[in-house]
Amino acid sequence: MTELPSTMTAIAISEPGGPEVLEPETRPLPVLGPDEILIKVAAAGVNRPDVLQRKGVYPPPKGASDLPGLEVAGTVVAQGAGCARFPIGTAVTALTPGGGYAQYCKVPEVHALPIPEGLGMVEAAALPETFFTVWSNVFDRVGLTAGERFLVHGGTSGIGTTAIQLAKAFGAEVFTTVGSPEKADAARALGADHVINYRTDDFVAAIKDATEGAGVDVILDMVGGDYVMKNWKAAAVEGRICQIATLNGPSPDANFSVLMVKRLVHTGSTLRPRDTAFKAAVADALHKKVWPLIEAGKIGPVMDSTFPLAEADDAHRRMETSDHIGKIVLTVE
Repeated sequence: MTELPSTMTAIAISEPGGPEVLEPETRPLPVLGPDEILIKVAAAGVNRPDVLQRKGVYPPPKGASDLPGLEVAGTVVAQGAGCARFPIGTAVTALTPGGGYAQYCKVPEVHALPIPEGLGMVEAAALPETFFTVWSNVFDRVGLTAGERFLVHGGTSGIGTTAIQLAKAFGAEVFTTVGSPEKADAARALGADHVINYRTDDFVAAIKDATEGAGVDVILDMVGGDYVMKNWKAAAVEGRICQIATLNGPSPDANFSVLMVKRLVHTGSTLRPRDTAFKAAVADALHKKVWPLIEAGKIGPVMDSTFPLAEADDAHRRMETSDHIGKIVLTVE
């Protein structure tokens, strides 16, 4: 077995602020606890929560690394006590509680998955955060089923591209909102049945027109703000709305009489603080129900761009333009 170095290069947050606060540092290798594996990182996904952490408004959970990075792909190079599923040398992708922007990252073994056949490391690093999030919220939390109407906002974001594909693969009629004709084309190519440009059209009116006034059964929203009330208006009677972020802040005008009259369920969750067992159950469901679809070429990550680890600041700048379509990934030597 190759001897591991004692230190690694990582991208740390020097202080809350803009992309320029992401700086390379030399750090000791993570120390493994029981049931943890150490991954030599080949690629790490960039996600909106990384941006929020960099700004100082989304701190890591207790016990997690202070380094950003919620998903990686790479090779298992060490095992903690009790690990047997992934032998040293196995290529894996994994959800992390933090620490992905580094040459080495430790994760609970139960949060790792084999890399789907046909995908490389860069594509595999783009899977965990969005696929865990969409599966646990859309299918587990609000129970989207075949034949229902589903709306996801931000259809060309990492979450959006994943949600469109999964909802379509499992038999839903898919609606999405986007901000440009280019993004509309991309969403349709992924299988969206109805694509609404929110800059030029009222998505509530468009949904009412397309559904003859019935509305949609399930909504996945990361916008918040004035979208809360709009979502309630766009939802069908007994519709379910799942909130996974509030990029536009709190709602200024939520009228709960609409929620009551339509018997709506509006729930929400965040993935990062959930316990090990919860994430392990999601990983197991993905491996059984979604990984075969990826390996069959029916769904997969949509790739926007890659940046070297040392240019994580530029990757964050790209994300903050909101011009990206799909996932942004850091490559690690």
